[in-house]
Amino acid sequence: MVAGLRDRERLRDLYARQVGADVAREALERGWSLGGQTREISALFVDVVGSTALAQREPPQRVVELLNEFFAAVVHVVDEHGGQINKFEGDAALCVFGAPIAQAEHEARALATARGLRARLSTLGGGVDAAIGVASGFAVAGYVGAETRFEYTILGDPVNEAARLTELAKRRPERLLASAVTVGRAGALESARWSVDGEVVLRGRSSPTRLAVPIGRSALPTA
Repeated sequence: MVAGLRDRERLRDLYARQVGADVAREALERGWSLGGQTREISALFVDVVGSTALAQREPPQRVVELLNEFFAAVVHVVDEHGGQINKFEGDAALCVFGAPIAQAEHEARALATARGLRARLSTLGGGVDAAIGVASGFAVAGYVGAETRFEYTILGDPVNEAARLTELAKRRPERLLASAVTVGRAGALESARWSVDGEVVLRGRSSPTRLAVPIGRSALPTA
């Protein structure tokens, strides 16, 4: 019985490490089913800049080491602000605030995370650079797949918008862009650390997105 309990706890721990503590807790306590719920969330997408050049410059084992250092920094900063790592995608990560559990001030949390993460990544060695995009809105959070193989994921416009902002941020010196809508909903304290910087029609969208960038030293983490 003791061995069985130990194995059960090991599986719980492994599951939580794969999907996040909140997702694992919700599934274990309330069960799961394919499908999802509409949530108001903020999405933060972060992606390594120049990953092809990195793979050409470094041996495979070193690339893995550098990516693990990069992801460790992402996990640390996102955890500090109460977010969830929804998934790793190659050399990128999708981070979510407001799901699976509704979260007050998710916009401010995501924006503060983006600023702190940008500062943290600038200290990494190995020539690893990354771009960050932040957007918010309604999305569907839940399990997608089949009965025998599924994953918890977030689907919706804010996720797509955050990914597109990250693409654009790769070509910007700040390496960090947020939607002005997200900044406007973040509250006075966090909004004061950002400025609106024009608008652009992002790839795959028909209407323009107003852009926001951190102001000066506001890109640095704050207490």
